[in-house]
Amino acid sequence: MARVRNNQGHRNKTLNIFMRPFLEQENTQEREAFLQARETIKPLQDKTWKLAEKIVRRHYTDADVKMAYHLQDKFENVDTIAKDSCFHFGYLAKADDENDQDVNDYVTKHFDFRLDGNINGNENSKQNDFAYAYFRDELKGKVSKGDKCNPDINIEQKWGDGSGEENSSNPHWTQVDQANERELGLTGGKENQTSYSREWNNDYQLDLIGREYCRDRQISCDQKEFAILMTWQQAKSKLIMAHTKWIETILEQCKVLKAGLRDHTYLEQSIDMARKMGITITETDILATTSKGIVVSNQDILNHLTTLKNKTQTRDQKIALRKLYDQQAQK
Repeated sequence: MARVRNNQGHRNKTLNIFMRPFLEQENTQEREAFLQARETIKPLQDKTWKLAEKIVRRHYTDADVKMAYHLQDKFENVDTIAKDSCFHFGYLAKADDENDQDVNDYVTKHFDFRLDGNINGNENSKQNDFAYAYFRDELKGKVSKGDKCNPDINIEQKWGDGSGEENSSNPHWTQVDQANERELGLTGGKENQTSYSREWNNDYQLDLIGREYCRDRQISCDQKEFAILMTWQQAKSKLIMAHTKWIETILEQCKVLKAGLRDHTYLEQSIDMARKMGITITETDILATTSKGIVVSNQDILNHLTTLKNKTQTRDQKIALRKLYDQQAQK
C-alpha cells in the first residue's frame, strides 16, 4: 500500500483534533490546580454571599424594605426598590491596620457577585475570564449561531505564538468571544440570559432601597468582614490564573508538536509520534475526519449523494426518511 504523504491539512487535524484534546485530558499539576480552584469557588461565593446579605440587611433592614414596597405599591410616583448583586463595602481604617492605611482613611471596594462581575474591586471592570474558566466544559465544542465557542480564546489571544507578544485584535477573536458571550448569556441584558448566567445571577440578588446604581450606596462593614470579602474576590482571580497557567502549558506543548509535525514527510510518521504519546489513531481516522473534527465515512458520502437527486418526495416518503434518520442517530 502506497505511503500517504503528509500535508498541512493532515498536520492540523493530527494536532488540533487528536493531540490537543489528549493533552487537555492528561492529569497534570496545572490541570489539577485549575479543577480544584473551580470546584471550591462556588461554595466560597455562596458563603460570602450570606455575609454580604448580613451586612446589607444591617443597613437596609427587612422592615425598611417592606415599608418601601408598601409605599411603592401605594403611590405611582414612588420607585425606590431595586434588586442588586453588587455593593460598595468599606470600613474606616485604624492606626494599627496592617495595610498601612492612614488613620480615618475609608477603605472601600466594589464587590460584584454576578457571573461577569469584576475581580479587582473596580465597578467598571467587568470581565468574562471568570465565566469562561468556570463554565469551560459547557462552552467547549459548543456552536452559537454558527460560530464555534472556545473558552480558552482570551488566553490564546494573549499567548500569541509563544514569543511573549500577544496577538493583535482580529475578527476571529471577536467572533469567538461573541459566541462565548451568547452561549453563556452575558450579552443582551436580562432578556437574553441563558440558563448559565440566569441561574448564576438569580442566586445573588437582594432588594435594596435607593437608586439602581450600586455606587450610590456605600455600605459600611467591619475590617474582618471586608477581609473575608477580599478573600472571595481573590479566589475568583486565582481560578482565572489557574485556567491561564494550565492552558499555557497546553499551548507550549502544541507549539513543540507543531514543529515536529512540520518535519514529517509521511502521515505514518505523525501517527507514530501520536502513538508514542499514548494516542491510538490510524491513517483512516485522519483521512476520514474533516477539519472540524467530523468523521465522514464512504456511506455518509453516498447517503449525501442520494439527497442531490430525485428530490421530489411524497409526504409519506419524507416521514419514512425522517424515522430512518432518527433510528440511525440513536444507534
